[in-house]
Amino acid sequence: MNTAKLLKRVVLDPSVMLGKPVIKGTRMPVDLIVEKIAIGESIPQLLDDYPFLKEDDLRAALLYSARSLSREEVYAV
Repeated sequence: MNTAKLLKRVVLDPSVMLGKPVIKGTRMPVDLIVEKIAIGESIPQLLDDYPFLKEDDLRAALLYSARSLSREEVYAV
């Protein structure tokens, strides 16, 4: 799946989770997915724990996070 299609799986809607980025059609926040992967949960484990998610949803969360960080500005102090 290309990056544009993956990124369409992440939505920001003020009426869902106060506008936090979530997986489309769910209330699953992107930051929660990234955090769970960071602490060592595997993709198969997450898919088992959250059967409404697809593998592409997890990849979309990671891609969204990477793209968000790439736009962050850093200044030397």
